[in-house]
Amino acid sequence: MQSFNHLITTRPHQVRQVLISDLHLSPQEPALVQAFLALLDDCLALPALKRLFILGDWFEVWLGDDTYLSLSEDEKIAHWLTPLITKLKQLRINGCEILVMHGNRDFLLGQPFCNLFGGELINEPYTLPVGQQHYRLEHGDALCTDDKKYQFFRKIMRNRLTQWYLLNKSLEKRLAIADNMRRRSQQNNANKAAHIMDVNDKAVRQAIATSDALLHGHTHRPDIHQATDDKKRYVLGDWRLLDKDTRQPKVSAVIGVVTDDAHSSDSLNSNDLSNNTAEFGLFEFTMLV
Repeated sequence: MQSFNHLITTRPHQVRQVLISDLHLSPQEPALVQAFLALLDDCLALPALKRLFILGDWFEVWLGDDTYLSLSEDEKIAHWLTPLITKLKQLRINGCEILVMHGNRDFLLGQPFCNLFGGELINEPYTLPVGQQHYRLEHGDALCTDDKKYQFFRKIMRNRLTQWYLLNKSLEKRLAIADNMRRRSQQNNANKAAHIMDVNDKAVRQAIATSDALLHGHTHRPDIHQATDDKKRYVLGDWRLLDKDTRQPKVSAVIGVVTDDAHSSDSLNSNDLSNNTAEFGLFEFTMLV
């Protein structure tokens, strides 16, 4: 796997799509926010970029779009989300689609927030053509079927009635509920075997049956696996702050990139992303804080 400080250092005219997951952004982790802003700067400099996918757990916790939309204009100016929205909006103006998928941390994220920057919520699974192949995209938590307690919890939380109930609570009550859920999750995960929180092989084979490859995040175990004899499973990485106690800490993330080696101006300007020369790969994105 190749590692780059910035995307613009590797074949900038060939990068057509960027896929990221598990950023877990929050005001308590400013380094991760800085790294995402740096990635957006790189994306803005990529002349042929047509799509940015955020495949779940964009935020550490999301209590509802009103946590931002209900702010006054002065409050929004000082808010940590505003610079992200500004850069994403510019990226959309430049012609890059921004497609956002729910994760297990931000399932209350709504289209009204995405409208601020011209983004679009997408459902899982999502089919992504890469050359002549079809990649199945999902967050990844639905594949962890050995974790029975979590799957029961996921089914409840993804229910529209549950989400309606939560969103009609006051923001203070939602915050208390989220804190309680987080503590319980940490306690439960501490007592679980590592394999239980990873994907189940049978679930993977079922998911990939009608696709040529599977791409997901969630597990925080970036790698490339041979899912079947002729199909691969790609795992995106979570965004991590490394060497945080040193003078030069850095953020590292394994991201997905679709490249196209066509050099014509027609190809760069085209919205057709099913070119036969398109290829997918995982790359490590790093940024010194």
